[in-house]
Amino acid sequence: MKICKAFMLNEAKSVCQMERNQKLNGWITFCRIVVVLLLLNPAKGDGQSIRQNGACIRVRENFDFDWQFHKGDIAMKHVVKAGGQGGITDVNVPVLNQPDTVIDYTNTNSARVFYPRDWKEVNLPHDWVVEGPFVPDDNLGSQPGANGYLPTGIGFYRKEFAIPASDEGRKISIEFEGIFRNSTVWVNGHLLGHHSSGYTPSNYDLTDFLRYGNEGKNVILVRVDARQPEGWWYEGGGIYRHVWLIVTDRLHVARFGTYITTPHISKEEATVSLKTTLKNEYDVAKKVMLISKIVDKRGVVLDTKTSSQTIAPLCTTEIAQTGAIHKPMLWSPETPNLYKVLTEVSTNGKIVDTYETTFGVRTIVINRNGVFLNGKLYPVKGTCNHQDFAGIGVALPNKINWYKLKLLKEVGSNAYRCSHNPPSPELLDMCDSMGMLVLDENRLLSSSKEGLNDLKTMLYRDRNHPSIFMWSMENEEWLEGTTMGRRILKTMVETTHKIDPTRPVTAAMNHGRNENGYCDVLDVVGYNYGDKGMAYVKDHQKYPNRIEFCTESTSFVSTRGEYANDWGKGYVSNLTKWEPNWGPFPGEDWADIVKYPYLGGTFVWTGFDYRGEPTPYRWPCVTSQFGFMDICGFPKDGYYAYKAAWTNKPVVHIFPHWNWPGKEGDSIQVHCYTNCQEVELFLNGKSIGKQKAVPFHQLIWNLVYEPGKLEAWGYKGGKVVTKDIVETTTAPSQVALNSDCSTLKADGCDVSVIRIAIKDAKGRVVPTADNLVKFSIEGPGKIIGTGNGNPSSHEPDKASQRKAFNGYCLVIVQSDKQIGEIRLKASSESLKSDEVDIKVE
Repeated sequence: MKICKAFMLNEAKSVCQMERNQKLNGWITFCRIVVVLLLLNPAKGDGQSIRQNGACIRVRENFDFDWQFHKGDIAMKHVVKAGGQGGITDVNVPVLNQPDTVIDYTNTNSARVFYPRDWKEVNLPHDWVVEGPFVPDDNLGSQPGANGYLPTGIGFYRKEFAIPASDEGRKISIEFEGIFRNSTVWVNGHLLGHHSSGYTPSNYDLTDFLRYGNEGKNVILVRVDARQPEGWWYEGGGIYRHVWLIVTDRLHVARFGTYITTPHISKEEATVSLKTTLKNEYDVAKKVMLISKIVDKRGVVLDTKTSSQTIAPLCTTEIAQTGAIHKPMLWSPETPNLYKVLTEVSTNGKIVDTYETTFGVRTIVINRNGVFLNGKLYPVKGTCNHQDFAGIGVALPNKINWYKLKLLKEVGSNAYRCSHNPPSPELLDMCDSMGMLVLDENRLLSSSKEGLNDLKTMLYRDRNHPSIFMWSMENEEWLEGTTMGRRILKTMVETTHKIDPTRPVTAAMNHGRNENGYCDVLDVVGYNYGDKGMAYVKDHQKYPNRIEFCTESTSFVSTRGEYANDWGKGYVSNLTKWEPNWGPFPGEDWADIVKYPYLGGTFVWTGFDYRGEPTPYRWPCVTSQFGFMDICGFPKDGYYAYKAAWTNKPVVHIFPHWNWPGKEGDSIQVHCYTNCQEVELFLNGKSIGKQKAVPFHQLIWNLVYEPGKLEAWGYKGGKVVTKDIVETTTAPSQVALNSDCSTLKADGCDVSVIRIAIKDAKGRVVPTADNLVKFSIEGPGKIIGTGNGNPSSHEPDKASQRKAFNGYCLVIVQSDKQIGEIRLKASSESLKSDEVDIKVE
């Protein structure tokens, strides 16, 4: 990534122009200016690109574009010829750098070469599983839980790339943020390694295996085997997170090489502890100067620390420094104030590496009385979330993570549980900047070498994020409460305390808490549901030293817009509680947190529906129904129970809808979620009665159905503060589009989430509409996915059409790398069409 690419601000452009026209002489001074400017518009990740005399100080280049994908296995022999140029032992197979060769390999019988026509072009992130058809056949890997009846399998990714001759002698590595799963990587025919986990990042040093300059193109090949699940939910398959090519000097900040804490905080000053790990990969000793600058969000330098040290050849060292922030701005979900540490590594007066670390100033204390953020009791209003979304599976563009967090913030949530695996680093960046506490969760209970490596990777990668307030070692593992499980957990907790002693450690448990001392090794004991009989209340009295937290609650299943159980269609009513039998109605779990604040808060299962784990039905259901929003982010009725519980904004929400042809004269129950003191219900202008609200519980009226207008008035202090109206609609008449944005970046990554509603002639959403909506697109963009929230829909997600489900569907549009205007049109037979224009700039 060249310097002018990084300079997005006018000031930066002027610096670039100065460098071109005036041949700036003071390169060290220049680079320090660049560093400050980048704070205002930084490159994402652990560093940025700065060109110095034609060479980069540090490059972190996005490696997502121009891959090729092959679905299916390739039988390979991998033997590089000794003394050769990366060829294969079989002399009949061409060498790898021939331009029309995808990869050289042999099958078990004879030599074979795959050419580009056998592969398809893809950009990353990519999930090939979501592109397949739904099939109830375990033999194809389409299990109901782990894959939501979508076949898995094996796939290969390939990319050609060039490395300039000027980079020879530098360290070049590749960082995969996430591959699901069992990935194997080759470069130019050389096996680099294998990584099992689908959730932790993997990194490979490419330096020795690359071709530089005129030596020719490089080929990277990645095999992905997604047949074996890690969890019991939809996990997809492929390189589903971002990939980065990283170029540094041989003297550089190590991977995840900074650790920033604030051990002492007062209104007047915050002490900042800075630990920086440096690697000297030269074969001679290097005298290093380390400069660490603490800056605010405007780029103003608040403190600077300088240290000098000689690092022996081929050695790694950690340098500790202590800085300060005068009158610090504290981080919280309501005030997500952030700071940065800008690191410069110099030798012989020359900057050889730069590094950037975001952090926040805040205190977290969890004790027998609850969770305290910055010294104040802070009830955690959390949701559990898997990482998939409608239309795209697990291959989420950054904007989709932002969109999901935005929806959660709007309902009043202040915390996010990464269920049940480490999330993408971009999601954590967003939680830092948007303001959302995070329970970061390890995937497996394991103290094996591989298990501890995955745990350590999560800890080193994530420990600078102020949003993370606690680490979770596991979720509902079979070994909970066993002697073996206690030994494993103890090793994991000790490892976590060593790497990050600033945060407490928990485990999300549904059994075995009081057996074999399992809980005794934890700082905080996590309760999933508290079991029947309010176990966490009894245990609070029984174990006086135990600190408790409600790590999971609710598990209320419902289908958006449905008000009767339907086995054939796989739908679950919003009006009744069915399976599972351990959870309450939405919002009722919050009553326990209010009554027992020592529980600290809760994480509702779940914020969104997700693929896989269909409950209580199997086929034809392909998604779960636990979310208070569906997989598209459309609210269910239970959403409003939490909005009423978690926000101060007056809320009245009545349901079901009021379109019941043929039920005239029948008795129908009307339910209401509210945080008002009283609610009065009207039918066609006639009062049905006023009820006093019971906090966190539904109100219910029984009335005789007649078409028309159902209206609820919410009262506080005897005054009407909010209303909700549900009306009987006429037939569908029009398609209406609503985009979440009007402008996209011309980067080939940005997306718009466009909601489609089916409305009647008066502009009211028809709550039972299932019209097929067809999409057409013009301009620099493409449709990358569709959805409708129907848990039993078997329509393809990758399509240019989608049936509405109970009035709504959704389409996701992604920009190209060129400016212009996207026009998306939506039409449906016999309905008035609609369109939306989105600028790409």
